[in-house]
Formats: sequence, structure tokens, C-alpha cells
Amino acid sequence: MTQLLAAREGRVTPEMEEVARREGVDPEFIRAGVAAGTIVIPKNRLRKGIRPCAIGRGLRTKVNALIGTSSDRDDPEMEARKIEVAISAGADAIMDLSTGGDIDGMRRVSLERATVPVGSVPIYQAGIEAIEKRGGIVAMTPEDMFEAIEKQAAAGIDFMAIHCALNFEVVERLQKTGRVTDIVSRGGAFLTGWMLHNRKENPLYEEFDRVLDILREYDVTLSLGDAIRPGCIADSLDGAQIQGLLVAGELVARAREKGVQVMVEGPGHVPIHHVETTMLLQKQLCHQAPYFVLGTLAIDVAPGYDHITAAIGGALAGASGADFICYVTPAEHLGLPTEEDVRVGVMAARIAAHVADIAKGVKGAWEWDLKMARTRASLDREAVAGLAIDPALVRCYLEKGKEELCSACGDECALRLVSEYFQQ
Repeated sequence: MTQLLAAREGRVTPEMEEVARREGVDPEFIRAGVAAGTIVIPKNRLRKGIRPCAIGRGLRTKVNALIGTSSDRDDPEMEARKIEVAISAGADAIMDLSTGGDIDGMRRVSLERATVPVGSVPIYQAGIEAIEKRGGIVAMTPEDMFEAIEKQAAAGIDFMAIHCALNFEVVERLQKTGRVTDIVSRGGAFLTGWMLHNRKENPLYEEFDRVLDILREYDVTLSLGDAIRPGCIADSLDGAQIQGLLVAGELVARAREKGVQVMVEGPGHVPIHHVETTMLLQKQLCHQAPYFVLGTLAIDVAPGYDHITAAIGGALAGASGADFICYVTPAEHLGLPTEEDVRVGVMAARIAAHVADIAKGVKGAWEWDLKMARTRASLDREAVAGLAIDPALVRCYLEKGKEELCSACGDECALRLVSEYFQQ
């Protein structure tokens, strides 16, 4: 039985109990949200010993990190280290996006090393194996796609990005729109090429019930992949994006009817003045399903600093309704991230998520900052470090300075001076 079906029967599962305790809310609040589809708990029924998280309305904004091998860099041990770095930095989930080397082996490493939910994109493996076995992605068969989903679900994957909301109507709208960047989603590109070459509808859309049957068996949360997300701010909120959202909304309703937990993926590159509208449209068209965003990236001209552009956009996206933020590292658009890129990406996304949580009034968010403010005022160095979002970094800076909390002002420290006058 899935978390959704249990919630509808009025049952509070152990996973609901655990996430409620960590969120500081009543378990009934979690159960009601799962039953309504506004909260999901990604956890494959086969996985044991992980720390589940709840994603959705009224909860802390969660952060996702990406890892995985590729044809250019097949180093499972490096990716395993990235998993550890991401989790120690505070990531709530990771996704294994492997497209090179031993994909099954890398997935086993991800599931063994990660103590948090693990996601995947099955079409990647289906497409890469079609290249290896048949010479091209367009030679992939529908069975290849469904077998990849089944295999990864049986292995224990907790949530899957599956590009079911892509159909010929969306592709035709895309062709009429005249985008600057066309399709930047790798899964979307795989499927669009397959559809146009074979002149057939997307099997993941056409046989959506079959997808749902597999996911329901293992209680895998469906993340409706955004196959045509805008790849630059000029393409934001165009006709293709809206068409894709309309299809996604229909599929959200069908997934819930089948008892499958579902969230919706979103952009991508969004100028800051489009963010609130984008979030509102998604929530309205997709029946208030949890929203999973990549970024969002507020500008296009900052390669090397896209973790910052994404944090700016992600903070507003979260404040406007996004529930799950996928990190962006400094290596975005430039290459595969290093371990340090992963750490920086997670921290940037966590900052954005916390900014959003304060705006949304999430329990405990405001209190954390208030406690930090009072601790700063008391000039307690160690307490300030302990409350920081990145304690290790704060301690590193403090060790370089004097005994004071901050050595920048020296004897002219405003906090110390005012404290002395107030005590007179």
C-alpha cells in the first residue's frame, strides 16, 4: 500500500510519524496533506534505514543534490564522496543521473551510501542502453522505457523524474513558439527525437497507466519531468511551457486516482518578475501538487556563479510556492561538479530555501534567525558558529581572527560600544 492510499484510509504510517516529528507538526497534518496530494513522502517500500522527508504545503522547503557518472567521467567513488558531501551539507535528497559506465552499479552505490531519499531519471538509462545495443536513442523501444522504470523501482529508487507530460501537442506548440533554446531537458530531448523519428506518440504519455502501475507497486513517488522547461529567461512562460503544465495537471489527477504520490517539476531559467506567476500557474493548473524547481535561475549571463543566480530565483520561487529546490552548482552549464562544487551548491540552495521558509512562515524558521541575532548581540563566538547554516565555514573565519566575534571593527565594535553605554 502506498503512503497516499494509507493516508486516505486514515492511517498514520511510521514515515508520517517520523517526518511530523522532524518538522515539528502534528502527524495528522502530514496524513491530511498526503491524502490531499499536497504533501508527498518519497520512500520506496523496499528501502530500509533511510531518513524520509516530506515535501509540500506547510513544510520546510527541501533541497535536492545531483550526482552521477557520465561518458566523460566514470568514477563511482568520486560520486560516492559527492553523496556524502551533499548529505553532510544538509541535502534532503539526492538524484542519481548516471549516463555512463556501469549505471546499475552506480545506482547500487547511491542507494547504499545515501541515508536520504534517492531519485533517478529512468529514460537516461533506457536511452544510453539503446545507443549501446542498437546504435541510437531513436532505436529505443517502449519496452526499453518501461523496463528501465521497473528495474529502478525494484532496486529501491524513491522518486523518479519521468517525462510523461510530453506529447505531440506539446511538441507542436514548441515548434510554433520559436524558442531561443528549444529543448534543454536531456530526457525531453531523448523523447522528442524518438517521437519525431518514429512518428509515434510518447509511450510514457500514451501508456501512463502502465507507468502508474509500476510506481504504485513499489510506492515510488512520481516527479513529472519538465521536458520542455525554458533554458533561458527569454523562453520563460511561453506557449510550450504552459501547454506542458496543462498536460501535467491532467496527469496529476490521474496519478492521485491510482494512489500514486506525485509532484511536478518546473523551470529552469525564469526572470525574477516571472517567478511568482510561474509558481501560481503551476499550483493552480496542477491541483496544488508539490512543485520541484531547478533553480530557478534569474539571469543567463553568470556562468561560474549560477549557484548564486539560482539562489536568488529559488528564494523567490520558494516564497511563492515551490516546495523542493534542486541545487545548482558553480559548474552549471560548464562541466561536471567537483565535491566542493556540490557543497557550495547545497549551501546556496539551503540559503534560498530558508529565505523562502521565513517568507512562508514555516514553523521554526523565524525563530532560528531570532536566536542567531540574540547570540550575535551577546558576542558569543562559539554559539554563533553553532547556529550558522554552515558552522565549519564560520569557525574557519573565526580561527583566523582575534578572540572577538568579529575582528573587522576592532575596538570600535558597535555591539560592544552600545552594550557598554547601556550598562551605565
